Amino acid sequence: MCNLYTVRKTAAEVAEYFRVPNPIQSNAGPEVYPGTPGAVIIENDGIREMRSMTWGFPLRLKDMKPDAKPKPVNNIADLKKYMWVGLASKPQWRCLIPLTAFAEAEGVKGRMTRTWFSMKDEPIFAWGGLWRISDEWGPVYSGAMTDANEAVAPVHNRMPVLLHPDEYDLWMHGSLGDLVALQQRKYPAESILMERTNDLWVAKKQAVSETPTLL
Repeated sequence: MCNLYTVRKTAAEVAEYFRVPNPIQSNAGPEVYPGTPGAVIIENDGIREMRSMTWGFPLRLKDMKPDAKPKPVNNIADLKKYMWVGLASKPQWRCLIPLTAFAEAEGVKGRMTRTWFSMKDEPIFAWGGLWRISDEWGPVYSGAMTDANEAVAPVHNRMPVLLHPDEYDLWMHGSLGDLVALQQRKYPAESILMERTNDLWVAKKQAVSETPTLL
């Protein structure tokens, strides 16, 4: 799963990399957590745009109190599931999630540390996602997940659907079958760097849960 990622580049650098003419200033921090703002790339009439959105689709469980805050569904397990297939089938609801690294929790529960994964030759890269407009939080997005490759598997059995630069247009404009194929393939392990740290997974008030939300 992925419950934490970083974007340690300026909005202008992200916009230049993704060929976006409108770099935005967002209140997103360099570390992005579920339920907090992040910048994504969408397309509108064939033109790429950067938008600030909340990471996670709001979900209300049956046992929640009426005034309880919805739970952010920030990972997509299967694009063919009923919750996602309608959005995944329509290019206007697809997005690219810029990142410079993603983290997984490793170790004993309660004392888990952050293990980071980045690209060897790509200072910025993209995670395939979907977005929509929600009643609760306005524009929201979530990232597709896949089986971990050999680089990530020692830490977790799932990882984000990472895209090569020449696959960005395929994710944004391809068929549902194209997206499912990208979700089912394994990203080359030799392209990924792993960095284990002693940093605690839960490090601040807004810190992420050790149990990710995925549907």
